[in-house]
Amino acid sequence: MNHSFKNRSVISMEHFSSQEILYLLEQAHIMKNSPLPPLLKTPILATCFYEPSTRTRLSFETAMLKLGGRVIGFSDGKNTAAQKGESFEDR
Repeated sequence: MNHSFKNRSVISMEHFSSQEILYLLEQAHIMKNSPLPPLLKTPILATCFYEPSTRTRLSFETAMLKLGGRVIGFSDGKNTAAQKGESFEDR
């Protein structure tokens, strides 16, 4: 069966047929039981948080690590050149 989910909003399950819901549940089961391949083997994410945001920073870092990438950065803008007045482009 051809399932076209492109450009469809998920507002309510009522917008999906029984077959589409079963298909989505089947795909979720397959994904849950399949090992996640490393999608990003070499990319590096630089996190530059100038304001404290532990939850956001850790969410970004977790997502990158789950994709197989690496993370560098800082969590406190007080230790950066921004405190000396350098613009973002100068750093």
